[in-house]
Amino acid sequence: MVLLGERVTSRRWGVRATVLVAALVALVAVVVLSIALGSNRLPLGSVWHALFSYSGTFEDVVIRDDRLPRTLLGLAVGVGLGLAGALLQAITRNPVADPGLLGINHGAAVAIVLGGAVFSVTSPEQLVWFAFFGALAGTVLVTVIGGSVSPLRLVLAGVAVQAVFVGINQGMQMINTHSLDQMRYWLVGSLVNRNLDSLAGLLPFFLAALVIAGVLARPLNAIALGDDSARGLGANPALTRAAGMIAVGLLSATATAACGPIAFVGLMIPHVVRALVGQDERWVLPLSALLGPVLLLGCDVLGRLLGGNGEIQVGVMTDVIGGIAFVIVARRLKAVRR
Repeated sequence: MVLLGERVTSRRWGVRATVLVAALVALVAVVVLSIALGSNRLPLGSVWHALFSYSGTFEDVVIRDDRLPRTLLGLAVGVGLGLAGALLQAITRNPVADPGLLGINHGAAVAIVLGGAVFSVTSPEQLVWFAFFGALAGTVLVTVIGGSVSPLRLVLAGVAVQAVFVGINQGMQMINTHSLDQMRYWLVGSLVNRNLDSLAGLLPFFLAALVIAGVLARPLNAIALGDDSARGLGANPALTRAAGMIAVGLLSATATAACGPIAFVGLMIPHVVRALVGQDERWVLPLSALLGPVLLLGCDVLGRLLGGNGEIQVGVMTDVIGGIAFVIVARRLKAVRR
């Protein structure tokens, strides 16, 4: 029996290590494709030259000033959305939980509308901060209303807060057409023309959320067994969920502020990861952070290739692919319950 257990453990570690290596390879590949592919498809030699032997040629400028910042932004946003989705599903024990469920996206949208309609803010660099604090305020509001004890209450509070935000947005857009213009700019969900420099101030919040998520892996494994069992193992379920909600809020708020609301990344990625490596959050969380940007940048590249002379924005691509994935997940859950 002992030898059998050791073989199972060894095999499990082998599978997980293989998935980790494959995820790293996929991430490197999609980063290279994101830099090389676009309206002008550049050879890998030009990419290498621009990154390591910059001389100011047209290809160097395109890569350094456009595609590299866009790729780096996609990396950060993908990490944030993938990790936020994995955390949220673990906290709420809801397999279809997504950061958008908490009213985060609509909280950012309300702040954008207020910035344009009330404070006459038009600069994207300033609107980034409105979006960040609006998304963060939405998360705090859901946490306060839902409490940190019941996963069901968190979900219900998220739905209720989201409905309120949607009503406020629609009302303000009807009253003020300028705010509607601001919303059109933000709600497209895009990596195009986003200013990477304006987001530098958000980096400490993002890094703090990554640290919190890393600390929570073991406690989340404990509360998956139930609150009573978690307490017996030395974990504090209420504190774990509260800290997790803080991390989810910071990650999602930063991602939403960076490029607008992008849906389904936080829903799809944790399901893929758990299907590959199981339920251990010590593996689920880091792999979700690795595969989030693989999906996001992959959708961005696909949108460039399918858009002809223009391009399809990444938010549209994730909606299409995510909608199909959501149906598959829902059917799978229904089959499991039977």
